[in-house]
Amino acid sequence: LLWLVLVLRGLWPALQENGHRRQIVLLFAGAAGAIGLFYGAGFFYGARTHLSIMEYWRWWVVHLWVEGFMEVFATAALAFIFTRLGLIRAASATAAVLTASTIYLFAGIPGTFHHLYFSGTPIAVMAVGATFSALEVVPLALIGFEAWETFRIGRRAPWMATYHWPIRFFMGVAFWNLVGAGIFGFLINPPIALYYMQGLNTTPLHGHAALFGVYGLLALGLVLFVLRRLQPEGVWKDAPLRLAFWSMNIGLGLMIVLSLLPIGLAQTWASIDHGLWYARSADFLQLPAIVALRWLRIVGDTVFLVGVGALAWFVVGLKTGWSYVGSTSKADEVFDSNTSVVGKAREAIVSK
Repeated sequence: LLWLVLVLRGLWPALQENGHRRQIVLLFAGAAGAIGLFYGAGFFYGARTHLSIMEYWRWWVVHLWVEGFMEVFATAALAFIFTRLGLIRAASATAAVLTASTIYLFAGIPGTFHHLYFSGTPIAVMAVGATFSALEVVPLALIGFEAWETFRIGRRAPWMATYHWPIRFFMGVAFWNLVGAGIFGFLINPPIALYYMQGLNTTPLHGHAALFGVYGLLALGLVLFVLRRLQPEGVWKDAPLRLAFWSMNIGLGLMIVLSLLPIGLAQTWASIDHGLWYARSADFLQLPAIVALRWLRIVGDTVFLVGVGALAWFVVGLKTGWSYVGSTSKADEVFDSNTSVVGKAREAIVSK
């Protein structure tokens, strides 16, 4: 609730405006309110509640809160930022956020049912849940694609270089939302997959890629965006941010490819052949091949930590001065009036 109050307090001036971005701000505020309040579903069960009822309400928190409202929140945040940067049209941004909200409102609750395999839920209901759950990533992926196309066309604009790395982190959000939440999420969503794969390493595979890939990179992108606005006249060094961005993304990818995915697939095969109990047993998890795959994760972890260190070094350097290479004139003024810059760049390139 404190977080909700702080967010709404910051949004209040924007809510008073009547411009073309007001609809996005309203949806963003609504998603923030739902995040702050919807966690209350966790209070609908207690220590003596029947397990099937407890599972139902628990997934209201885990699915509807994380994959529902927070998905709309992430989409609204990126749509607002991309609109401010002139990377997408306000109409596209509003449509994407409204689409995300519609998918949540009409499919969010049925989408929860793919989690309820061991609560006696009929297979047909879980199939509906798996289908609708997979659709939740579509709006964010679409606005990310449009933003990338516009970024590629208009990257020669002077202000684009100023906000290059925050935009890159936002692009990473769209990519991992498609891969982590979309592909790896749908991998474990269908009822037949849930029967063999629920609770195996395929679950943290989805969780790692989606949680850090979407919300982690979103948070880091917003941090860099704010830091850029606080010191608009300084020219940032590219090297530490390039190292941070690629190390964190490559490190996350290596965690997935070298460890989480192969262990999850091996567990799935064991579950099909011998049963879920065996795939989760110490006898299987302590096999030499599985132990070796677990240790291989340290490769991705190390690369990831290099990126974390580079980003921390860069942020500290903004205070001490070692993260700057000079100054740029009126970069912030360009940003405040840039909404037509990319459009003009696009028209100029197309006309040629």
